[in-house]
Amino acid sequence: MNHSKKNLKPEEGDYYLTPEGYRCFTEQYHLRRGYCCESGCRHCPYGYDKKTNQYKTDK
Repeated sequence: MNHSKKNLKPEEGDYYLTPEGYRCFTEQYHLRRGYCCESGCRHCPYGYDKKTNQYKTDK
């Protein structure tokens, strides 16, 4: 994973606050960013599974 960080300004719908007060980034945000950070994000559109360290493929 050799991606330069993009400094994206938050847009409407990029994240929501969890009941615990954390920012949870949405699929919209991840797609705008353009790559998977491999952190096991809840709304990862890239299919990354942190437990297996692999990407899920649809077949």
